[in-house]
Amino acid sequence: MNTFKKSSTSSSTDPYKYKKWMFVILGMIMFMCLGTVYSWSVFRTPIEEQYQIDATLSGLPYLVFLLGYTASMVITGKLIDRLNPKLMILIGGIMVGLGWFLSGIAVSFNMIIVSYGAISGAGVGIAYGPPIKVISSCFTKKRGVAIGLLLAGFGLSPLVTAPITKALINHIGVNNTFKAVGIFFLIVIPLIGLYFEKPAKVTEDNNELKVDDNDTHEGSILEVIKNAKFQGLWLCFVIGTSVGLMIIGISSQIGEELFKIDSNTTAFLLSIFAIFNAIGRPLFGWITDRFSPFVSAMTSFILIFITAGLMYMTKDYTIFIYIIALSVLWMNLGAWLSIAPTTVAMYFGETNYSRNYGVLFTAYGIGAVIGTPLAGYIRTQFGSYQYIFLPIMIMAIIGMFIALLTLKPKSIFKLK
Repeated sequence: MNTFKKSSTSSSTDPYKYKKWMFVILGMIMFMCLGTVYSWSVFRTPIEEQYQIDATLSGLPYLVFLLGYTASMVITGKLIDRLNPKLMILIGGIMVGLGWFLSGIAVSFNMIIVSYGAISGAGVGIAYGPPIKVISSCFTKKRGVAIGLLLAGFGLSPLVTAPITKALINHIGVNNTFKAVGIFFLIVIPLIGLYFEKPAKVTEDNNELKVDDNDTHEGSILEVIKNAKFQGLWLCFVIGTSVGLMIIGISSQIGEELFKIDSNTTAFLLSIFAIFNAIGRPLFGWITDRFSPFVSAMTSFILIFITAGLMYMTKDYTIFIYIIALSVLWMNLGAWLSIAPTTVAMYFGETNYSRNYGVLFTAYGIGAVIGTPLAGYIRTQFGSYQYIFLPIMIMAIIGMFIALLTLKPKSIFKLK
């Protein structure tokens, strides 16, 4: 059954008629802070030099961050429906800032893994869910676009944070950069969290979700997990995040090694890629709303396959190819971070949304486990980042088959 039914009441019954767009704007700012993890590639080379480690080891804080982020998202999934979002954002924000600050006073690389990886990662996972829940509850129309805009803040983060952190590293060193960013987060994230409140029931005109009745499933978590659509979506999410997180973690290194671009230029180009990461979120949220999750998934995987093929087969390492290819791959990570939450609400309803998305988000952690070490391993074994694009092509093909088998609706285009 559909979670939201059409109502004859006017939009005046919406208690967030004006306030909900402020949730989106402030949420975007907060997510820009949380998304600083996507600038990790700026830190990798200084970390490698300071602690005399290789490319595989320098990815560990990033990997542990993503795992901590995923684990705390899953654990706190049910708490989002019970606790005040202000409290969760406060706790998460303090953990994020503290983790960054402790990384600045670290005396060993292992301490950075714990502070930046485990503490900050868990903090991001705690603070991440409440704004999504609030905005998903406020927007029963244009939910995909609203969530996509919110998540665009996470994707846009490197647009601001990559050049800023690179400049700070050049002027005050990597340790002081960790401390400065940590203090900023300790102040800003909790302050923004004060605006969010526990969502009330919203009723809007024409707010019925446009999916077939027998395509929407509500029930116990075991019933949801057994559902073929959930399983297919989970597997597609694993593939999409594996590719995206792999590329984001080594974007600077790809530019420096394959394209001979200096580190300052690659740091600047991360800002360009961040724009495309952000664009992918509302764009694919709109595609999911307008057509179907199947169309979104297939579009993403086709783009990934074509781009990876270009990078694997090219012999002309020009900066133009680097910009185009990395922009498309960053966009597709943003795409899946919009497709997944929008589809969960569409197929499995709003009642248990936080619980269901928390379980689905385990795919993000699996993607981190697959993508992040795989990139470093291939680079270490084969001596070039070029070879990572062959497994990316294979994963895209697998994703297309999974989407075809599990997500294809009776009518491919769900026109509204």
